[in-house]
Amino acid sequence: MLKRLRGSLALVLVLVFVGGYWLGQVRSAPAAENDSGYTSNNVRARVTGIVQAGQVDMGGKLQAYQVLSVEVLEGKYAGQSFEVDYGRRQIVAPGSYFSAGDELLLTISAVPNVAPQAYYADYVRSRPLAVLFALFVVVTLFISGKKGLRSLISMSFSLTVILAFILPRILAGDDPVWVSVAGSFVILAGTLYLVYGWTIKTHAAVIGTLIALLLTGLLADYFIEFARMTGFGSEEAMFLSQQPSSAILDFRGLVLGGIIIGSLGVLDDLVITQASVIFELYLLDPTQGWRALYRRGMRVGQDHVAATVNTLVLAYTGAALPLLLLVSGDGADWFGFINREFVTEEILRTLVGSLGLMAAVPLTTVVACWAATQMSGWGRIRPLLGPALEADLSHEPHGHHHH
Repeated sequence: MLKRLRGSLALVLVLVFVGGYWLGQVRSAPAAENDSGYTSNNVRARVTGIVQAGQVDMGGKLQAYQVLSVEVLEGKYAGQSFEVDYGRRQIVAPGSYFSAGDELLLTISAVPNVAPQAYYADYVRSRPLAVLFALFVVVTLFISGKKGLRSLISMSFSLTVILAFILPRILAGDDPVWVSVAGSFVILAGTLYLVYGWTIKTHAAVIGTLIALLLTGLLADYFIEFARMTGFGSEEAMFLSQQPSSAILDFRGLVLGGIIIGSLGVLDDLVITQASVIFELYLLDPTQGWRALYRRGMRVGQDHVAATVNTLVLAYTGAALPLLLLVSGDGADWFGFINREFVTEEILRTLVGSLGLMAAVPLTTVVACWAATQMSGWGRIRPLLGPALEADLSHEPHGHHHH
């Protein structure tokens, strides 16, 4: 069994590193160029000084602005200096000013026979993100040990599947729904086996996951059709539709794929917890029947579902807080608001995702109850499926015979 586990771990590591190598070969997109020879691209630059600072009238409000002297750090214009306006032509957040040494993203546009112009695009945030990620890794390893390491590897595996399989297949014109279902199943099966090992409990969770994903896909497909969703509810979708590659994209399918992938994180937690509960209950009293085991397991499952649904609603509400503030003023038209596609899309995402998650609990409970009560009669295939729980992996017999 340990050999099989090492083999599984090695396979996942190979997939992660192959995916990582592939991603490492992906270069930033070349500068966009049109028929007139105009080109533009985003590059990193460092502020070398403040040329000018003052205030400008922006629609009746005074706003501070800066003219920055910057040095480009990469690309065709590396080492060259430009002057960049910040806050003179666009609205900026109060108090967000630059000082020498700060890094920012520039858009440099070039037209033939005209000196290139640099425009402020955004602040470079890679350093705080790297610090936060390092803290996340350290805390995960400190609290969860080996299981934490496995979960970090599984997270890398998940990102690799999304970036190396799901996104390229959708961009190639494949059906986003079934690409998302297939990719999601690979992600969840891979992460469940990696973190919890080759056990009957994990098999039950994986089967429950597959059925719940298919059900979520069917529900989303029906309600996207029923609500006459076009897939153009968000600014990102509108922007994507302007790209040359968008002619083959199914935008309604993208909404559906987003719903399926969005439910993955909570689905993982729900199915493995429910399978664990069933097997622990069974091992406490192996004489109990299928129905009694199901009843006891569902008592825990009902509590978990109630808490999870609330978590999902709060997560989506929190993400939409600025939007809710916008329509919460006096005389807010809530009826008109919820009928706007970008709002309906979020409501669909929350409710369909929640329905899929709720269905996952009884489905996984049924599969786990059947597996727990029947596994003693599986004969020769029983050893191939591993122990009931990962806790038993280290207590397996090693082939010693007593005469």
